[in-house]
Amino acid sequence: MAKKKWSDLTPTQQKLVVAGGVAEMVLTGYVLRDLGRRPKELVRGPKLLWRAGSVVQPVGPLAYLAFGRR
Repeated sequence: MAKKKWSDLTPTQQKLVVAGGVAEMVLTGYVLRDLGRRPKELVRGPKLLWRAGSVVQPVGPLAYLAFGRR
């Protein structure tokens, strides 16, 4: 299976790729903002580790929201 170029995608596929990227950016921004404002007592584990993990898309932000907050 050959790798597709952006121009090979249909307009609908292009819109879905862009929407997915925007959703990841918004989610990551929310997580980083929440980490910055939340007291360390309300975060499971080191905040620095959660910050680093939040850039691992899409698992990091979802893991923080599911397991990182108290």
